Amino acid sequence: MLQLLSDENFNGDIVRGLFLRQPNLDFVRVQDVGLREVDDPAILNWAANNERIVLTHDRATMPNFAYERLLKEEPMSGLFVVNDRMPIRQAIDELLLLVTCSTQEEWKGIVLYLPL
Repeated sequence: MLQLLSDENFNGDIVRGLFLRQPNLDFVRVQDVGLREVDDPAILNWAANNERIVLTHDRATMPNFAYERLLKEEPMSGLFVVNDRMPIRQAIDELLLLVTCSTQEEWKGIVLYLPL
């Protein structure tokens, strides 16, 4: 099962839906780990150190910081950029598919845009 970290503005309805469908999900929010109002590079650094894939709706800056980490050959546990215009049910379905059908190792150094 994947270990996930959502950024500060990730849709709470998606989070609630994920837990309703997968109660034992290994998921934390930046707010839960003391990273509220922290910049994107710090979030990506914490995620890499704690081996968590970051979930975000931020298409504007977060992917660029992830690619910068890769260019510097710094670890990056993975980034899932979820389109904020996706229907909530579709976002939940696609994230659960990734959680249940892939491994943490597969996403190291990968930026994935959803919908799939």
